[in-house]
Amino acid sequence: MSRTSSTYNQGYNRALDLVCETELGGDLPTETALSRRWDVSRTTVRGILNGLQAANIIRWTGRSKTVLRKPKANEYFPEEETASNVERLSSLFMEYIFAGELVPGEAIIESELAKHFEVNSTVVREFLIRFSRFGLIEKKPNRHWILNGFTRDFAEELFTVREMFEHQAFLQFLGAGPDEHHKAICLKPEHTLLLQNMERDFLQFPRLDEKFHRIWIDGFGNRFVRDFFELVSLVFHYHYRWNKIDEMERNHDAAEQHLKIIAALETGDLDKTEAAFREHLTHAKETLFASVSWDVKKQTSGSA
Repeated sequence: MSRTSSTYNQGYNRALDLVCETELGGDLPTETALSRRWDVSRTTVRGILNGLQAANIIRWTGRSKTVLRKPKANEYFPEEETASNVERLSSLFMEYIFAGELVPGEAIIESELAKHFEVNSTVVREFLIRFSRFGLIEKKPNRHWILNGFTRDFAEELFTVREMFEHQAFLQFLGAGPDEHHKAICLKPEHTLLLQNMERDFLQFPRLDEKFHRIWIDGFGNRFVRDFFELVSLVFHYHYRWNKIDEMERNHDAAEQHLKIIAALETGDLDKTEAAFREHLTHAKETLFASVSWDVKKQTSGSA
């Protein structure tokens, strides 16, 4: 996949999100504003707008970009078509660890990863450096990368920080008013449709889950919180130690909890909304600890 296509596809998906947030008959912002908002060039913005018009989602006449209809879930580009090589390596790397049955303490060799994923060594090195900030791998001086693994202690630390960061972001979201709340409420049809077709579409939940939580994470405007959320998303959607047997049930429960948060938002009861959110985080932690097979540190020679 070329960088250009993944950039366009990411921008197009963001455009669909913006259309979802805009009232029918309303206008999208200027090309310059959209370029900044989607972090793409104005040329790419024009391509996206042409795509939206071709799909009869907007009517683009001069400076007017009028919303004609809301997008459907199947009009979004799938995740594999929106990620760059480095971004895709996050999930692929987890699959690689699982397939190779690597255990904590074993070496990860850059050249082997480059060959396995059919990318150059620079891409692999960039990914490993970026991925190492999460603490799951580390580079030993004058040695290969080492897999630290995903332990219960790591998970406890992860959740302690998640609860602090995400709760603060959610409180700011609640205080931002109805316009911000609408961003979450407008995801209700997607959740409802997914629940209706859960047996068939349960694997589509991770993308919807990330989009839902990113509403307040991105709105919080803190780069460190956004960076940390990448780890949370990685662990919950791509971790190689998840037990896949009850994945559909887990996704079903989480989607219903999202709808409970949305329903509370619709009533304007912010205390009830916060309580539903706290319940969702608590359930997420309980699910993680009940459904993951934990890594065990490799014993060194001479250990008891």
